[in-house]
Amino acid sequence: MTTTAVAQAPAGVVSPRYRAISIGLLALVTLQAFEAMAVTTAMPVVARELAGMSLYNLAFSASLAASVIATVLGGRWSDVRGPMPPIAAGVVVFVAGLLMAGLAPTMEVLVTGRFVQGFGTGLSQVALSVLVARAYPAALHPRVFALFSAAWVVPSMVGPAIAGLVAEQLGWRWIFLGVIAAVLPAALLLWRGASGRALPDVAVPPAPGIGRKLGWAALTAASAAFIQYGSALGVTGLPLLVAGVVLLAVALPRLLPAGAMRAARGLPTAPLLRGLAFGAYTASEVLIPLMLRDARGLSAAGAGVVLTVGALGWVVGSWLKGREAVSDMTAIRGGAALIALGVALVTLVLVDAVPLAVAYAGMAVAGLGIGGLHPTVTVLVLRMSRTGEEGRNSADVGVGESVFTVVAVAASGALFTAAAQNHAVGLAVPVVLAVVGAVLAPRFVQSSATGTMERTAS
Repeated sequence: MTTTAVAQAPAGVVSPRYRAISIGLLALVTLQAFEAMAVTTAMPVVARELAGMSLYNLAFSASLAASVIATVLGGRWSDVRGPMPPIAAGVVVFVAGLLMAGLAPTMEVLVTGRFVQGFGTGLSQVALSVLVARAYPAALHPRVFALFSAAWVVPSMVGPAIAGLVAEQLGWRWIFLGVIAAVLPAALLLWRGASGRALPDVAVPPAPGIGRKLGWAALTAASAAFIQYGSALGVTGLPLLVAGVVLLAVALPRLLPAGAMRAARGLPTAPLLRGLAFGAYTASEVLIPLMLRDARGLSAAGAGVVLTVGALGWVVGSWLKGREAVSDMTAIRGGAALIALGVALVTLVLVDAVPLAVAYAGMAVAGLGIGGLHPTVTVLVLRMSRTGEEGRNSADVGVGESVFTVVAVAASGALFTAAAQNHAVGLAVPVVLAVVGAVLAPRFVQSSATGTMERTAS
């Protein structure tokens, strides 16, 4: 029996059979994570040097808007032609955006470069999920996505410091240009690893109505950008914020699969569930460092350590799920509950008598929760998808995550400002969203039906 079990066990993720493709995937995800962390750190310097502080928030909104559209396109492209063409195109577009941003003479050109970067990222990220589905056996999927989570840790810890050093010693332009030198070898390594494997040849006809869906994706992206940009402008941005909310109410239900907005059982709940959880976690990351600086007098570096602790918790949660140490229901429902608990614990440090260590412990708990939930939703979506529809379903989850995250960050920030910068009020938003996610989790996890999210969509 033992011999048979060993013979049937799949090779490890970094075994010779999968080593090249695993290293290529890990390198590409790590570099995308580093770029995201580094650019966030350097953007204030960039905006000041290019005299474009008025476009500061648009530099982030443009990337987000482009990624929403590209995610829809990349998902269906992956289903029809396989994952490698959109990955290759995504890398080329991403590099073009880096080059445009790195050489930008004005803030307007840099914002355009950020849009191009976001489009490239959106194309490649959803295709990477499809590549995992087709290159690895299902038993290895949790471990691969645990590696993806780990790929964000080092950039989270050293990315800001390296970006600051590069901006100071060489200039901010080398933050963009330097990533190009590393992305291309990583992409070539991934291509070599994938070309050495016989990926399933899945022939799927082009989806009817894909043009209409891309139109709704563009409108959804624009509305999300309006919400993000408008919420950052305070009172003056209120008309833009309201316009974004109205447009989103019209476009998002037509973009996501039928039943997603009412949490229909099975696959349609996935975009809502991941959006609520990731939105809650991200909104807390935005406000918590500010709270620690304002309420407890920490330096920017000291307050930033709490985010590193959360990232480490994320890795531990992903590792536990990758080892199948917890069930799917525990990872998702328990993960959402841990996010709510962790953020609530951090909020307690607003009381001076509460030790500061509680904030770090709380963020570790929240990180553990999102670390278990995030990859589990991805794995279950791939498992529940019919062959040839992994890209479409993964794209829907990606869109839901992006849009709900924007709304969560905007809502928590707006309430924080409206309540005279009351941190507890702002952090109540992620707590509530995570609790809602925990309540909805069984509607997704307890369904084993396979198929596309859009089988009943209009």
